Amino acid sequence: MARAGLTAERLVRAGAEMADEAGFDKVTVAALARQFGVKDASLYSHLKGSQDLRTRIALLALEELADRVTAALAGRAGKDALEAFANAYRDYAREHPGRYAAAQLRLDPDTVAASAGVRHARMTRAILRGYDLTEPDQTHAVRLLGSVFHGYISLEAGGSFSHSAPGTQETWSRVLDALDALLRNWPAS
Repeated sequence: MARAGLTAERLVRAGAEMADEAGFDKVTVAALARQFGVKDASLYSHLKGSQDLRTRIALLALEELADRVTAALAGRAGKDALEAFANAYRDYAREHPGRYAAAQLRLDPDTVAASAGVRHARMTRAILRGYDLTEPDQTHAVRLLGSVFHGYISLEAGGSFSHSAPGTQETWSRVLDALDALLRNWPAS
């Protein structure tokens, strides 16, 4: 029988908070059970196991991030949209490092198709419509943006840029300027 007050949603939210505090790699059913002061078995009426918990946290993170990016993009186009999109990702990663890591979890194709990951792809392509890219260049540009944003965010979070001037915000702005220039002058296929 399920313990009163424990629900899958509550456990996933607690797991997401744990990920932000301790790291996504530390999130397990056992760690969550310890946090709630219950036996691991108490959680199995709500979760299939640690992988199920991690997947649900990833889906929560994708949803939260998509909501944030959607709000940031409202009414924007071109470089303004590119900056809003990039800044929403970077801000989310800074505020929720464990959830951001969860959003990178490899999911099976059916789970991806039913997730907010689809919204992320649509939003990225919507930004690129302002740059008049067609396929296959649009797909290449989606991959480029994802790689640059994730790479920069990951390196910054790991402290790789903290040892020298200029500050990371100045570099981030220059990166976005360079991406905008590249997208406006995309080489012909």
